[in-house]
Amino acid sequence: MDSVTQVLLGASIGVAVMGRRTALWKSALWGGVAGLLPDLDVLLDHGDPILNMIRHRAESHALLLLTLFAFPMAWGVSRLHRQPQLYGRWWWALMLALVTHPLLDLMTIYGTQVFQPFSDEAYGLGSMFIIDPVYSLPLLAGVVAALRVKTVGRALRINGWALAFSTAYLAWSALAQGWVTQHARQSLQAQGLPSQQLMVTPAPLSTLVWRVVALDGERFHEGFYALMDGGRAIRFVAHERGGALAAQHANHPQLQRLARFTDGFFKVADQNGKLLVTDLRMGQEPAYVFSFDIGPPLQAGQAHPVAQQQSRRMDVGAGLKWLGQRILGRDVPPPG
Repeated sequence: MDSVTQVLLGASIGVAVMGRRTALWKSALWGGVAGLLPDLDVLLDHGDPILNMIRHRAESHALLLLTLFAFPMAWGVSRLHRQPQLYGRWWWALMLALVTHPLLDLMTIYGTQVFQPFSDEAYGLGSMFIIDPVYSLPLLAGVVAALRVKTVGRALRINGWALAFSTAYLAWSALAQGWVTQHARQSLQAQGLPSQQLMVTPAPLSTLVWRVVALDGERFHEGFYALMDGGRAIRFVAHERGGALAAQHANHPQLQRLARFTDGFFKVADQNGKLLVTDLRMGQEPAYVFSFDIGPPLQAGQAHPVAQQQSRRMDVGAGLKWLGQRILGRDVPPPG
């Protein structure tokens, strides 16, 4: 999720766990700091855009390492505020603010390596878009109440209800994803299309419209389903995936990295003699966040050059207009 939402979640958890034991602004402040800390790994440069993408949400998002880091952080915060007797409570507040960061990231499709340092496998449920106001705004209301409402008991109740609502919304997103996945498989099978390798993720900003991608060798099929579609079959559009080109260069280290990180949801194209590899999970045809020029095909023993990222963004105005129409159940084609 976006860093602002992570700060709000951490602050809300800090307030909920510390309660009346300390000033609410202190628990909100340090909870927010803990909620932000894992994302500071974006400041690390691994020397290649593909490595930067893959190494994001790695050790800094490991559940074990964050749990251990909570011990010195809680010690420092409790001493800073001269509350050594609250060390244990500060540990709980900061530990939960830290570990809920990767747990929330798990709800997105990007991939989070929560089991580092034992495994570098990246996991992602994909039931939440990285920015969703329905999830974030209640958290904002709860934190604002904690900082502005003078009656402590009332402030804590508002924050608690906001946190509960946002958590319930996460559960709703997973249930909605499961239902859309089942409907997508039925639509694919009815159209004679494969449904084994299937990805279902929400369209931007809500869980009312979902993007469906099914892999089919040389092609991938993309479709969209809105909850207001009323059970209507999903209309899929086929796009070239470059399966033969990917197989031809399967030993390319950069291609191998992206193939593993994306769980196979990528496409390859020849761009003026150079290989262009695109992560199909984030974006929609033809605009994707992570697309990389990895250079010309490698010769035997040749080292690969540094990749060049070539993101393509969708027109925001056209995208929002389309999204509004799809939310209402109108079967209109997406921009591009």
